[in-house]
Amino acid sequence: MSTLQAVTLDQVVDTDRYPLSDPESPEARAVVARARRELAEAGCTVLPDFVRPSLHRVLRQECAALAPHAYFDVETVNVYNIDVDADLPEHHPGRRTFERGNAFVARDRIPGNALISRLHAHESFRRFVADCFGLSRLYELADPLSGLVLNVVRPGTEHPWHFDTNEYTVSMLTQEAQEGGSFEYCPNIRSADDEHFDDVRDVLDGRGARRPERLPLRPGDLQLFKGRYSLHRVSPVRGALARHSAIFAYSERPGVIGSVARTRQLFGRVLPEHLAAEGRAVRGDQLLD
Repeated sequence: MSTLQAVTLDQVVDTDRYPLSDPESPEARAVVARARRELAEAGCTVLPDFVRPSLHRVLRQECAALAPHAYFDVETVNVYNIDVDADLPEHHPGRRTFERGNAFVARDRIPGNALISRLHAHESFRRFVADCFGLSRLYELADPLSGLVLNVVRPGTEHPWHFDTNEYTVSMLTQEAQEGGSFEYCPNIRSADDEHFDDVRDVLDGRGARRPERLPLRPGDLQLFKGRYSLHRVSPVRGALARHSAIFAYSERPGVIGSVARTRQLFGRVLPEHLAAEGRAVRGDQLLD
C-alpha cells in the first residue's frame, strides 16, 4: 500500500477537469453547476475519470487486495431493510424479499494511505462534494466501520433493490464485473413525506410507468447520488470477476454513528462506539429506512 505515499491530491485527481483546490475558478463552478443540475433532475451525477487514468490500476489493485476482508453473509432482505416478518399490508412492497449477497470491507480494515482513504479524508475533496450537493458543509461519518467501505459483489450474487439510509451517497467503481453488475435506479421515486408504495411495488413487479435507468460506470468515475429517495440496485454479477466499489460516507451533522442492528447486519460485529451511541440517533424524516 506504499505506492501512493508521496503522491499529492493533484496527482491523484484530474484537477484540470476537477479543480478541487480552486473552488472559485470558472472550471470548478461549471462542474459544480452541472452536478447540481443533474442531481436535481435525475438524483445522480457522474464525474468521469475523476481519478487519473494512470492510477486506475493502482486503484483496482489496492481494493482487490482489501476484498478478502469483506464480511460475507447471504441474507433475506426487503427494499427497506426492515424485518421481513414485519406485519405489513398484503400488497405492501416490503413484503417482497430478495437475497442480498454483497459484502462490505469495514473502514478499520482499509489502510489510511490507500488511495480511497486519502480521498475520503481530504478536506478539498469533502468541500467539493458538499458544493456539488449544494450543502454548506459535510462531515466524515464518525462511524468507525461504515465511514468508508468497499462494497464487494461476487459472481453469482447481487446487491438487490434498496434505499440508502443517508440522503447523500458518494461512491467510486474500482473494479468492473466481467458480466452484469450494472447500477440501476429509479430517481426520486419517493420523497421525505411520501413513500409512494404503489410506484415502488410496480418497479419490483416490473410494470408501471417507472422504468429503471441503467448507469454506465467505469473504474475511477466518481458517482454522486441521492440514494435516500431513489430505489436502486446492482444487478447480478456473472463471470470470473467480482464488482468492487468504494463508498465514501458523509453527513451534514458531526458525530453520526450507525445503529447496532444495522452495523451487525453489514459487518458481523459492533464496536463500543456503536453501543455508546445507541438510542441517540436523530432522523430527518419518518421513512421506513
